[in-house]
Amino acid sequence: MYVEQDNPTSFATLTQLVTTEVSRPPPVAAGVVAEAIRQQLGSGVAAILFYGSCLRTGEVENGVLDFYTLVDSYRAVFSSRVLAELNALLPPNVFYIEVPYDGKIIRAKYAVISTRQFAYAVSLRSVHTGIWARFCQPVLLVYTREESVRTAVVHTLEGAILTMVLRAVALLPLEAAKEPFCPKALWLCGFQATYRAEVRPENPTTIAGLYQAASERYQQVAHAALRELAQSGLVELHDAEGGVRVVIPAPRRKTLRRDWCVRRRLAKGLYALRLLKSALTFGDWLPYSLWKLERHTGVRIALTERQRRAPLLWGWPVILKLLWQRTLR
Repeated sequence: MYVEQDNPTSFATLTQLVTTEVSRPPPVAAGVVAEAIRQQLGSGVAAILFYGSCLRTGEVENGVLDFYTLVDSYRAVFSSRVLAELNALLPPNVFYIEVPYDGKIIRAKYAVISTRQFAYAVSLRSVHTGIWARFCQPVLLVYTREESVRTAVVHTLEGAILTMVLRAVALLPLEAAKEPFCPKALWLCGFQATYRAEVRPENPTTIAGLYQAASERYQQVAHAALRELAQSGLVELHDAEGGVRVVIPAPRRKTLRRDWCVRRRLAKGLYALRLLKSALTFGDWLPYSLWKLERHTGVRIALTERQRRAPLLWGWPVILKLLWQRTLR
């Protein structure tokens, strides 16, 4: 998706960058899973997005693929009124799926959210920190029902990037405004802040790896986003030797930082509630959660047979213990 240009500080528009990125051909296995999700949920599916660590590493056959499924309404895809209401109250619902492909089993989890709630979730007003933090990262659009949906999805993904960039600029130290803009510092600051708003572990090496996996992409996206934010009057761009300086007026910076402190606490609470809700939708959620914990931290937790048989009843002491030990924060 990268745009070759003579002037390294002159980039394509954010719309052009996102449109090119989402239009890349997906891995065949990801397309097979997306079709299985679409068949399972029916005609109410508007679009399916592929994102996350398997997209980043290309290891689509050995990990658990991540998808977001955008739907017209929850009643259009769920026969269960309870699932529909839970999804509307605390989006998204998350499900697990296994799909045979080329003699292997492809494992994936997919979130379900309405197109309307998804657009709100990536906006500056949203408390759903984890959603815009994920979708400011590289994404593939593996299914879209029609061109108007594609256009709307691109616009929504632009919103996620603008939200992350503006909030990250506000969280950077004041000294950063006196130096030429550094995309790496912005993205690392943003990722560190958003991961702290979740009840999940990510070490500094993993966070740095997010940027390193597509550093040129993040540089171009950041510059394009800053130009849009400057046109809207939300930031100021000043010429500087070696690049530009990015300045947020002091009152706006203060408001954004105070607002972030409140939203971070709310986001952490919502994340914990979504974990609880996953017990109703996500098959084998506790073993999966502990597998992911070990993958990210090296901490291995053995479950008793009773915990495996009834995770909803007996699994939460394990989670509470991890919180108490600050393995999860």
